[in-house]
Amino acid sequence: MKKILFIAFVLCASNLFAQNIYQFTSLKHNFGKIKQGTPVTYVFAFKNTGAKPLIVEVATAECGCTTPDYPKEPVPKGKDGKIKVTFNAESAGTFSKKVTVKFANVDDPATLTIEGEVIAKK
Repeated sequence: MKKILFIAFVLCASNLFAQNIYQFTSLKHNFGKIKQGTPVTYVFAFKNTGAKPLIVEVATAECGCTTPDYPKEPVPKGKDGKIKVTFNAESAGTFSKKVTVKFANVDDPATLTIEGEVIAKK
């Protein structure tokens, strides 16, 4: 019984460590108040904390008003990468938009959030 528990613990622990191969400096950014019709951009920085090059498979936004740009080449171990997120600010009002970032060989994607308020043109 002790051997089975030990094996289960090792498998769970190795899975947790395998998932920790990147570190974002922040997962959320608030633009505050921005002018309608003026696109805004924020760059989410991350570090490859794994032992191998880190590949961003895809970064997708939940709507067409938000455009992510991500590295197409692998990020070497110990190096930094950037996900640039642009919001078009066409519609007045508050917003909160999510970008999902899927890394190769990582089960759970990262979720980045931008938010703020678009002030209508006068």
